[in-house]
Amino acid sequence: MALAIFSPADAQSGFELRFQSLFNAGRGLAFPCDAEGHVDLDGLSDSARENYLFARAVVGRDYATPQVCRR
Repeated sequence: MALAIFSPADAQSGFELRFQSLFNAGRGLAFPCDAEGHVDLDGLSDSARENYLFARAVVGRDYATPQVCRR
């Protein structure tokens, strides 16, 4: 699974929003979030933000509905 780079503040949240690939088992994207699945876009790097927005846009086509998971 490809993971975005997290800051030390992200590591304290204990949750991540995971987008699982519909076509490649074991592949996907994960982003730090709160317990409700809210991602701090300002806290992401530029590339992580682009990946997050892309994953959201292609849910149902390339990625499954995201799940909030404990780290």
